[in-house]
Amino acid sequence: MKLHHQLLTVAVAAALYVPAAHAEVAIDVIGGSEITFEGLVQADGNWYDNDVVDLNGGDAGNGKNSEFELRRAELVLKGKGPGNVEWVVGYDAKADKFLDTNVKYKLLGNANHFIQVGQFKQPNSLEELSSTKNNDFISKAAVTNTYAVARRLGGAYSYGQDNWSVTASAFGRELTRNLAHGSGYGARGTWAPINEKGQVLHFGLSYVNYDTDADTLRVRARPNADLATARLVDSGNLVDTDRVSTIGAEAMYFQGPFKAQAEYYTSKAKRMANDNYTSDGYYVSGVWNVTGESWSYKGGTPGTGLPNNPAGGQWQLGVRYDHMDLNDGNLAANPVAGRPPIVDGVLGGKMDIWTVGANWYWRSNFKLMLNYVMVDSKKYNSTARGFVNDDPNILEARAQFFW
Repeated sequence: MKLHHQLLTVAVAAALYVPAAHAEVAIDVIGGSEITFEGLVQADGNWYDNDVVDLNGGDAGNGKNSEFELRRAELVLKGKGPGNVEWVVGYDAKADKFLDTNVKYKLLGNANHFIQVGQFKQPNSLEELSSTKNNDFISKAAVTNTYAVARRLGGAYSYGQDNWSVTASAFGRELTRNLAHGSGYGARGTWAPINEKGQVLHFGLSYVNYDTDADTLRVRARPNADLATARLVDSGNLVDTDRVSTIGAEAMYFQGPFKAQAEYYTSKAKRMANDNYTSDGYYVSGVWNVTGESWSYKGGTPGTGLPNNPAGGQWQLGVRYDHMDLNDGNLAANPVAGRPPIVDGVLGGKMDIWTVGANWYWRSNFKLMLNYVMVDSKKYNSTARGFVNDDPNILEARAQFFW
């Protein structure tokens, strides 16, 4: 039996037997390091109302089908100490890959002033840096999944105070073999002109620049359905790409039980034999804690607190709008009669997505989520010799246990 299958069994067993009153499990103090065990188990279901493409890889055409999968089974060991040292080793037994696996040293004992070495999320994207277990929606925004640089091996330096931070990093490949490659660097700055309990106004700006793997880049996105195998917008393989640079801008405001959040990305691929390729996108979201809870704020990211009434749980309602534009070219008529139009540049397509959802946090460990996703996409199709609309709807559900 493979190691990740054994760890998957451990993750499910831990989910069943860890007492629900604890947010983490204290293991021991070894060599001056306080060791704790944390975990996250998520199970998802998607129900597709397909339009043109079958989103889970079946035959094309109008039709309804469904898909169910264990989405994550994360096991995490954390250590505090000795002294100003903190460390973490994380592994996802479902995806068979390492998560955050690094060592952090707090300079002068300041939690906002540190150096970090190992694998960690790179300093870009408010949504990517926020905790997965507290995602407002089942799938991160399409632009976040497409443009944000997540976990990579590298080193980082960060300095800040309660209302501002600056982080810079240099990174290489992902720790798990045969996953993301491409060395690069990144930086992110945040500023919270309002930072009070129950009220925060946050702004952020980030930049990443990295080398492509084998001089090839492909920009594409699922329709906010993590289990879907089809991508409705797709640049195709750009085989003469040298480097990619992405600028991200972010804003968030919450007051009491209401939170609004938005991010914009613009990405440019430097090409060697063709014009540079530029694409962009953004999302805007709003969440209401119906039961009155608010959010916390630390290190430039928000956190979701526990329910005011653990027995009744915490209820959230949310809505999000995503837009992505992978077109950087135009379509011209062919001067030769009967020949298909001439594509000048890249026509990867456009996609607009509305997501409405409800979340229920029960006590300190359980969460149920339900989303309805409405997609409007348009992409050039060489067979049809024109642009084709594909507008599916998706119902998504998630059951989550974390400690």
